[in-house]
Amino acid sequence: MGISNVFNLFCGIALFMFGMSLMSDGLKRVAGNRLELFLAKLTDTPLKGILLGTGVTAIIQSSSATSVMTVGFVNSGMMKFRQSIGIILGSLLGTSITGWIIALSEIDGVGQWASLLSTTTITGIIAIVGFILRSFSKSHSTIGDILLGFVVLMVGISSMSESVAPLKESQAFINLLTMFANPFVGILVGALFTAVLQSASAAVGILQALTATGAIDFATALPILLGISIGAAVPVLLSALAASTEGKRTSFIYLLSSVLGVVICGGGFYILNSIFSFSFVTMTMNEFSVALVNTLLRLANVVVLFPFIGLMDKLTCSIIKEKSHTDKDKFEPITLEERFLPYPSLAISQSRSAINAMAEASATSVKTSIAMLNNYTDDQMETVTKYERLADKYETNIGDYLMKLSKSEIKNEDNAYVFKYLRTLSDFERITDRSMNIAFIAKKDKEESITFSDDANRELGVITGAVNEIMGMTLDTFVTEDNHTKNKVTALNTVIRSLCNKAERHHVDRLKSGSCSLQQGTSFGELLTNLEQIAVHCYKIAAALLETHDDNVNTESPKKSTSYKVAYEEFKEKYAL
Repeated sequence: MGISNVFNLFCGIALFMFGMSLMSDGLKRVAGNRLELFLAKLTDTPLKGILLGTGVTAIIQSSSATSVMTVGFVNSGMMKFRQSIGIILGSLLGTSITGWIIALSEIDGVGQWASLLSTTTITGIIAIVGFILRSFSKSHSTIGDILLGFVVLMVGISSMSESVAPLKESQAFINLLTMFANPFVGILVGALFTAVLQSASAAVGILQALTATGAIDFATALPILLGISIGAAVPVLLSALAASTEGKRTSFIYLLSSVLGVVICGGGFYILNSIFSFSFVTMTMNEFSVALVNTLLRLANVVVLFPFIGLMDKLTCSIIKEKSHTDKDKFEPITLEERFLPYPSLAISQSRSAINAMAEASATSVKTSIAMLNNYTDDQMETVTKYERLADKYETNIGDYLMKLSKSEIKNEDNAYVFKYLRTLSDFERITDRSMNIAFIAKKDKEESITFSDDANRELGVITGAVNEIMGMTLDTFVTEDNHTKNKVTALNTVIRSLCNKAERHHVDRLKSGSCSLQQGTSFGELLTNLEQIAVHCYKIAAALLETHDDNVNTESPKKSTSYKVAYEEFKEKYAL
């Protein structure tokens, strides 16, 4: 094997890897977000998880990609750890499909008509169709990418096979392969090789190419295939380094499943072989037989481990223990997974969970700060402070995440959600700022022994009751996406602003009559300002909801609608000074 063969080998590997990547990326784009959403939502039973994991991995041709995506689901709270186990097992089986694609190179024709079925002819036809679609059809260019990726993959595997063919005459190479027939050496080499390539499909493809030497027998191929299944866990483990405990457990399941499969299936075979001395152990392998053995191994792995999913769950949880939850965890924002950005629907779903949590934090902050006006405690002050800091983190994290998402190609309906969330982020954050102001006023009144008159307390009680209601109504409207309650929010905001103006006039009258001091008046006025602004931010949030869904609801001026007028009269009567 000369230097030119070495260069051809590396060129073939590069083409093979590039073709596989191009084909996989194209398949992901054609599949859209449906497969990822299936993974996230339709995994309520282990069997469904296995079937979905197998199907998705067979389509995108990467068990690592499926598993890394699953780690992201679990890490972001979109999926439970136990749900992920079936998907991981399914991905181990689904990744074997690439070997069958490569095995197409075994097809050859004999005779003039049969030659039409040869790999060269099929690849040539696919290359022409792929080029036409890629160059002249915008709507089918992605399919063209898939076809051209397949062509590059087949050219790469052909180049590798041709470059290693001279090795069949090399006694040194044959002696080296004999070492791999040792189960421990073969498994180690397969694991290390796959860990470097970070692709089980690529490692199997290269092994298939080496069958062109005629020196790969079953005894050599089996331990390497067993090692490949273990080495494929490396990229999954790396993806979970910064993940939550649940995310780490999910990545560990991939390694655990692979190791258990090697121990049980591989160990079982070698024990039986020592007893019965199977004759096929010395059988020379080709690309087809490598694909078959790889699939059978992975299928056996899934079948053997399926009944023990519950046990694997408990074992993993005992190895990777849950961190003890503290009060601090409550005030940490939901993790936004960067790996979901290529899948807008998933990124939107994750953003929705995060901003809903931010909205709930804002509502709790308002309720807590208002409660402090009647009974101030330092614990409540600390709680409101933490919610304000949490909202700041959410505003930064969600805002940055949505800006990254907006730079990618997303559908109009997804873009509407991005617009809505960006519009409402600052309002939820400013609500916590206003709550913080109210908390400081309550603290100051407590320290300086400032108390309000009975009339001022009564007015304040009416207004704070209305503010609590508008905040709760806004939260419900936002989380449930029920835009038809927007007119009620608008009506209550109008009532609250009128109440604050009236209370301020009453406050001036009390100052003139001497029933309130200037110090009391300053504190009362600041409270009115902050309460009124909370209502204004609630109105802005409701308005943003309507603007981003104006094709589904009546867009007439809210104050002209019958629902607004009815709600206004109800709230006006309910919250009268």
